[in-house]
Amino acid sequence: MKRFRMASKILMGIAYMATGFNHFWDPQLYLRIMPPSLPYPLFLQYLAGFFEFVLGLLLLFPKYTRLAAWGLIALLIAVYPANIYMALHQELFPELPFWFHWVRLPLQFVLIAWAWWYTRDEIQYDRKDA
Repeated sequence: MKRFRMASKILMGIAYMATGFNHFWDPQLYLRIMPPSLPYPLFLQYLAGFFEFVLGLLLLFPKYTRLAAWGLIALLIAVYPANIYMALHQELFPELPFWFHWVRLPLQFVLIAWAWWYTRDEIQYDRKDA
């Protein structure tokens, strides 16, 4: 279990760093997802990208894993309205299939649960593997 947990954490960290970087590489993609009611959309999408990258990176350092995991949970909750907006306004995203928008909503809870796994001490899992 310890190896799986470590590999999963590395995968998660890299995925968040890549997504965070992509906020700067292709900001228009994320701006389209932003609900128009939010102020300063460009700033908010860059802020989200910054935190995705930094929290993904911090996840890889044992000293900061728990903090990063809690930060990712907060971030996933904070961006959830954008996912709802995207699902309710599918006409703005004709390149994506209908089902994608609805699968993405519960997937967010899977990502939250995955991050929550790293809020727990690794020592607890080491004892179970012994």
